[in-house]
Amino acid sequence: MGYYCHAKGHMMERLIHDDYLMIYCIQGEGVVSASGHSSSVKMGDVLIVPSGLSHRYTSSLASPWTIYWVHFEGALVKKFCSNTQVERSPGGFYLKNIGSHPQLTGSFDALLSCRYSAHDLTVHIFSASLLRQILSHVAFLKPPEQLRRQRESLDLDSLHTLMQTHLHEQIDLDTLAASVNLSKYHFVKRYRAITGTTPINRFIQLKIERACYLLDTTAMEIKEIAFEVGYEDAYYFSRIFRKQIGISPSQYRKALT
Repeated sequence: MGYYCHAKGHMMERLIHDDYLMIYCIQGEGVVSASGHSSSVKMGDVLIVPSGLSHRYTSSLASPWTIYWVHFEGALVKKFCSNTQVERSPGGFYLKNIGSHPQLTGSFDALLSCRYSAHDLTVHIFSASLLRQILSHVAFLKPPEQLRRQRESLDLDSLHTLMQTHLHEQIDLDTLAASVNLSKYHFVKRYRAITGTTPINRFIQLKIERACYLLDTTAMEIKEIAFEVGYEDAYYFSRIFRKQIGISPSQYRKALT
């Protein structure tokens, strides 16, 4: 394992490669080549070269890379590396852009500190645990571009939580749109593009899902269930229920017996 800072002229070629190699580039760039295919390695990229893959990599002359690197092997290595949430390139290596993450660099620094410790069993166990943590963290992290798209999209989890907390009452489109700082028009358009339905339809679906749960698990009267999910008029509730489920609440309950 190691750390190279502004490694101008750094180059390595291996025709025989009998372990796994991971490189995390935190500055600059380089190039990796294997099986006749080449890819740029840029700041924020994690490169994993599997065992048995002949390869060559070089640091850029114009913008030399700064990298953490570690060689490793073990019974679970293949499974961990295949879980990095990225497909293997045509060259046979894994390359994923995750951006700059202080927590990840901190884990690499902690791993490197093990080089200066006594080489006993506890150090090896700690090192292996740190490596598992790094590989799991890489799998968990999303590419910056994907995160940007998500930020531009809607926080559906928070929005649906808001709906869930208001199942016992009514909530209008103005309130839902205001919760995500959008106009009603843009809110409905963006929500439909993501989910295929409207926010109000989804709110109604959540109400009916709750009603089905109460019909399944309680002896409450239908008018009580209607009130529980925000409908004072039991007949109106039954019409909404039939529209969503295809049968009335009473028919739904009878089908359970």
